[in-house]
Amino acid sequence: MRQASLARKTGETDITLTLNLDGVGDSRLQLGVGFLEHMLTLFAKHGRFDLDIVCNGDTQVDDHHSVEDIGITLGMAFRQALGDRRGIYRYADIVLPMDEALIQCAVDVSGRAMLCCELDIPAEKIGTFDTELAEEFLLAFVREAGITLHVRQLAGKNSHHIVEGVFKALARVLRRAVAIDPDCADEIPSTKGVL
Repeated sequence: MRQASLARKTGETDITLTLNLDGVGDSRLQLGVGFLEHMLTLFAKHGRFDLDIVCNGDTQVDDHHSVEDIGITLGMAFRQALGDRRGIYRYADIVLPMDEALIQCAVDVSGRAMLCCELDIPAEKIGTFDTELAEEFLLAFVREAGITLHVRQLAGKNSHHIVEGVFKALARVLRRAVAIDPDCADEIPSTKGVL
């Protein structure tokens, strides 16, 4: 079973999280950050990941610590659930439209963390959400998951559509990259023998 359950507590956040990579897209989220709840609901649905997260964070300060620490914890859960990454496709990419926004996303579930992010989000806020936190979330996630992620905005003027396109694209590429390749189900997808 490719699942993980984690608890992470700091002076700024207290997070519990469960993840099932082979789920159906169900999510139960209590994050204290409404826009991130919306994005991770989409992420779970489009990735077909079952995802439960409760975060109690210092949102009276702002959303930064909660967003970053949720990214960290979700990345840790992906790493744990993937184990030695045996049998996965490893690579995937997509160009995903979200109304006028167009997002290119590619991933290598390599064990090496790298984020190459080219977004031009016009608004500083979506509701109360600081749009710069989208990249902070991605960076925290890839560092802990050990994933190389390239995400590029090819078009878009609406900030909500741009960020939503990013989360949907990420979900879709991860869904394909972490799927088990039936032709190589018992193999590590690397000439090194480890990822």
